[in-house]
Amino acid sequence: MRIALIGAGWAGLAAALELVAAGHQVRIFEAARSVGGRARGLPLARPDGTALLLDNGQHILIGAYTETLRCMQLAGVDVPAALLRLPLALCQPGGSGLQLPSAPAPWNALWGIVRARGWRWSDKWALLRTARAWQRAGFACAEHASVADLCAELPARLREDFIDPLCVAALNTPAAQASGQVFLRVLQDSLFGARGGSDLLLPRQDLGALFPDAAARWLQARGAHLETGRRVQALAAAPQGQGWLVDGAAFDAVLLATASTEAARLVSQCAQTAPGALIVPLCDWAGATQALRFESIATVYVQAVPGAGGRTLARPMLALPSHAQAPAQFVFDRGVLGGPPGLLAFVVSTSQGERARLEHQVLAQARSQLALLQAEVVQTVVEKRATFACTPGLRRPGAAIAPGLWACGDYIAGPYPATLEGAVRSGVQAARALAG
Repeated sequence: MRIALIGAGWAGLAAALELVAAGHQVRIFEAARSVGGRARGLPLARPDGTALLLDNGQHILIGAYTETLRCMQLAGVDVPAALLRLPLALCQPGGSGLQLPSAPAPWNALWGIVRARGWRWSDKWALLRTARAWQRAGFACAEHASVADLCAELPARLREDFIDPLCVAALNTPAAQASGQVFLRVLQDSLFGARGGSDLLLPRQDLGALFPDAAARWLQARGAHLETGRRVQALAAAPQGQGWLVDGAAFDAVLLATASTEAARLVSQCAQTAPGALIVPLCDWAGATQALRFESIATVYVQAVPGAGGRTLARPMLALPSHAQAPAQFVFDRGVLGGPPGLLAFVVSTSQGERARLEHQVLAQARSQLALLQAEVVQTVVEKRATFACTPGLRRPGAAIAPGLWACGDYIAGPYPATLEGAVRSGVQAARALAG
C-alpha cells in the first residue's frame, strides 16, 4: 500500500516503523523542521554563545513502556546506554516517601510501602489495605469515579505525599478531576505488573536522540520519504472511493499522527467535500476530538552550583512538596543524566499563570526546599496542550475514522493517559489495523 502518514511525533514514527517493516510505501509529512513532536531535543544558546541542548519538556519512561522500548530497539537505539534504570522512588528532599526495592511485583510495592520513611504504621496499613482492595476488584472501578474518590479513606498525609504526586505524574490531572479507572490501569501495569514495570527510566540524552532521530534514520534507510517543514493543507476523499488525496497527491490510505487539533482541522475540512456516506463519521470524529480539554506542563530549567562529582541533588529525581506558592512537583538533576553539571529541570504539571511569576516561584522553591542559594533560570518551556485532561468517563475519539483513514496519538481511545507509551502503542496498533 501507498500510505501517507501526517505527523512525525512518537506515535507517527512508531506507526511508520511498523508499516515500513511490513513492506508498505510510506510518505511522512511533518510541519516542524525536526521530528519528535512534543518530545524532542531543543537546541539553545547561552548568553555567552555556548550551545545548550535541552528538551522541549522533561519526560520520563518506566519499565512498563514495553512498546516504546521495543520501537527504540528496532530503530537501533542502545537502550541500556540511553536510559538510566532505577527502582521507583518518590522521595522528597528530606528522604521521606516511597522507594521500591529491586524485586518481583507485587512484593516490591508491598515491601516499599512497609519501609517507606516518614509514614506512620497506620498510614502504611491503610495503603496496603486499599491496594489489596483494588487488586481484588481487578483494578476496576465505577466509570465516573475520580482518583480522589478512590483514595478518600486514605490518611491525608498519604494522599499528599504519594497519591497526589503519582496521579499528577501519570495523568497530568489533579486527583479530584482525574479518572480513577485510568489511574488504576497505570498502577496495575507498573506497580503490580511484570518485574521492572515500575522502574524509572530516566533519559541520559536529549529526547530527539532517544528515539525520533534514530527512527527517522531507520525509516529513510529503508525507503520511506520524510518531509519536514511541510504542513499538509488539504485532505480529501479520492473520486469513486479510490483512496485519499493529501494536498492533491493520491494514497491508498492516510494515518493522521498530528496533534489532536490539527487532525480535527483536516477531518473537518475533508467532511465539507466528502461523499454523503462519509460526512457523518467524519463530523462525529472531528466533534469528539474538538471536545477534548487540555492541561499544560511547564519545565523550568535552572542552573545551580553543582556539588561534588557534578551531582547537585541527592537523587537524579526528587518529588517536591507542592502548593500554590511552590508549583513544581518534581525536579531532575540533568547533570547526572548527561547534561551540564548543575543543570536542573523543575516540572510543573497543570501549570497556570504568567511565566515570570512561575520562574520566581520555582527559584524560591529551589532555595527553600533544596537549599540552592545560587541559581538562575536558563530556559522555561511551557507546553500549553501537553496532555488531554484525563477525567472520569471521558470519551476519547477512536483510531478508525473512515475506510482507509485512521488516526493515532496519545489522545486516541485506549487504556493509558497521555504518555509516550500511550502515543507509541496507539501508533503501532493503528498501523497494524490499517495495513490489515
